[in-house]
Amino acid sequence: MPGEGVEFGSNGSKAQAYLATPATGVGPAVIVIQEWWGLVAHIKAVADRFASAGFVALAPDLYRGESTREPDDAGRLMMALDIERAVRDLDGAVRYLLARPGVAPKRVGVVGFCMGGQLALAAGCKNASVAAVVDFYGVHPNVTLDFSKLRAPVLGIFGERDSFVTPDVAHALERALGEAGAAVDFHIYPDADHAFFNDTRADVYHPEAALDAWTRTLAFLHENLA
Repeated sequence: MPGEGVEFGSNGSKAQAYLATPATGVGPAVIVIQEWWGLVAHIKAVADRFASAGFVALAPDLYRGESTREPDDAGRLMMALDIERAVRDLDGAVRYLLARPGVAPKRVGVVGFCMGGQLALAAGCKNASVAAVVDFYGVHPNVTLDFSKLRAPVLGIFGERDSFVTPDVAHALERALGEAGAAVDFHIYPDADHAFFNDTRADVYHPEAALDAWTRTLAFLHENLA
């Protein structure tokens, strides 16, 4: 069934999101965090896919109504993002999901893409109710992470040809997480570029890697949110 727009509290203010629920109305919860383009149709479609797989999926609008298809504008929006506010919004999204009667069990997974991958890690460091983090090639130069506060396991998804988050950067992140005591499972897909999961971008979409990453993500979430 199609999702809907919802509003949730964020530290005294209000934020908007796209909510997709499974046909049963009941399932484990997952937050889907946008790429630098904003809360565009692709991210909503990913939330719908999670709902079809049995999850209650919430995609917060971290740009508060703005989105773009132009890379220059996307870069401007990403760099202008108020990181503290975004983390508060994600914290509010966790609380919103935990308060929904259809969320069972009361655990939340966080899945982020590109900019959202880095923010997924930030959400896990912020809120102990986050029980699983999936980082799809996360990058944002202004997001500072304190892994000593992270309790959730992390699934890392990266591409071998990614010039934004190179394999060396991915390996360094994996080491830093492991040294902080986090359970990590990282995968670097051969011949895959940055944003290879985005099936609306023919220039980078890698269907085989995307399918495998999706399968791993569902298994990881089911295991850690059960």
